[in-house]
Amino acid sequence: MNTQELKAIVTSIIEAPSCCPEMKQVGQEWLEAAGTDKETAATEKLLAEAKADIITIDALIGFTASEAGVKLFGPDFAKQLHEHGVEIKAQGAEYCDCPACAGCLQIIKG
Repeated sequence: MNTQELKAIVTSIIEAPSCCPEMKQVGQEWLEAAGTDKETAATEKLLAEAKADIITIDALIGFTASEAGVKLFGPDFAKQLHEHGVEIKAQGAEYCDCPACAGCLQIIKG
């Protein structure tokens, strides 16, 4: 993947409502480093953050069924997310498919 492709992915991740604050920061740092002598180090940090932040489908299913998940998302949205997680797992998904996780997976796969 080239720098332009990665810029588009990183931008989509940090603009996603589901992106955590840590990835927003690392993503912004990467965007600022892109095309400079700091890009390689920033890319390594970005990859590490993507690996740390991506949510497995089993974790998504478990969290959305938990009290904490219901508290965070509200009962209706938690139920929708849970059902969606079960559905995409049945189709073979290994990870959450929200925009942030989908972008992280693209970074991990390179």
